Amino acid sequence: MANIAIIGAGVAGLAAAWDLVKHGHRVAIYEAQAEVGGLAAGFKDPRWAWSLEKFYHHWFQSDRDLLGLAEELGVRQKIFFPRPKTSIWHPDGVFQLDGAVSALRLPILDPISKVRFGLVMLYLRLTRQWQYLERHTADAWLQRSMGRKVYELLWKPLLIGKFGTFYDQANMAWMWARVYSRTTRLGTYEGGFQQFAEDLAAALRARGVQIYLNTPVQAIERQAEGLLLSIDGQPQSFDAVLSTTSPRLVLKLAPQLEGTYAQKVAALQSIGAVVLVLALDRQLMTDGTYWLNLPANSPDRTQNPFPYLALVEHTNFLERAHYGGDHLVYLGDYVPPEHEYFQMSEAELLDRFLPALTRVNPSFTRTWVRQHWLFRAPYAQPLPTRNHSQNLPDLRTPLAGLYWASMSQVYPWDRGTNYAVEIGRRVARLIMEDMGTAHTKTTE
Repeated sequence: MANIAIIGAGVAGLAAAWDLVKHGHRVAIYEAQAEVGGLAAGFKDPRWAWSLEKFYHHWFQSDRDLLGLAEELGVRQKIFFPRPKTSIWHPDGVFQLDGAVSALRLPILDPISKVRFGLVMLYLRLTRQWQYLERHTADAWLQRSMGRKVYELLWKPLLIGKFGTFYDQANMAWMWARVYSRTTRLGTYEGGFQQFAEDLAAALRARGVQIYLNTPVQAIERQAEGLLLSIDGQPQSFDAVLSTTSPRLVLKLAPQLEGTYAQKVAALQSIGAVVLVLALDRQLMTDGTYWLNLPANSPDRTQNPFPYLALVEHTNFLERAHYGGDHLVYLGDYVPPEHEYFQMSEAELLDRFLPALTRVNPSFTRTWVRQHWLFRAPYAQPLPTRNHSQNLPDLRTPLAGLYWASMSQVYPWDRGTNYAVEIGRRVARLIMEDMGTAHTKTTE
């Protein structure tokens, strides 16, 4: 039986702990925040029955790793998959766009563009050869394959919204993964994703896992007697340590990581997320749209019709009754950590964001807003550039006994709960293989 520490109580860390403790290891999880869940964590207004995710979130019917873990936990019945309406905003109107059929009906595309769009989408849904695609940027590949008109209307806004000034650097394998793996039905959990994280944490605690909240780790050091974590200024020894932190933080915590490995970690690029959540007293998108894709012709947000990437009306997806009758709306954007959105106050962001809502509903006024919340995360969206698979750091670090698993390493897949589960369980297998316990009898 090994003594293992996990830094971070996001879904990856919790999933890794599930497998490690089942195989008889002692596991302690250290989380700097006040709750488990990581980027999937939620919050709850006093009048709500369910929590709401800080950053808009959902699952897909193809999320096999997540669904498999839910089966093991005995909570699969709490997951359900509605089919909400996704649309695209255009100066000529709002048009439904949530599948191939609706795309072919778009009046803003000519027949030839629709045929090209349909054929390329079919190829992306059928092919599994993503290694070829990562040699190309999504910007260049999509323009060549679908034509400039379709690219400018549908794909360029997505890339700019996700990566800002780096939109022309993301590789095509990342885009392929989004098309290949996603479904039109979107999944959620009874009570919210925070409840899923809490249910998983409760199952871990029942098996003896210690979860320490509001407990940041200050340092990781390799010494002769093992790996030492500095926690509240006190050293604690472990046989193995799994860090699920950002690239920048793992290098800060473990300065002994040097050489090529540290260079690969430092070279990883990512974008931050800024989300303003509104509780309204009436419906904003009265056509029932859940997710409205917004135009972004320039990385300069001031040059676009909307100063953010996504407009998401959560209560057009789930019943308002779970949220005290509130109409809940996300205004979200991906921007670099040095962007002004990370420095602006909540009041300043409200002044910047709210006026654009009249483009969606001309009747909107600030008096509709009952409450609002602001959430920011400097590490939220990895940027995979060309040939990214060749530059990924291994889950095993050169520091014996130290492992690192982050959303930067789930490539070619996009970050999300399903791939957090997958990478967490994958690194747990590596730890057990290195300790010779991967196939020992579990403590079921």
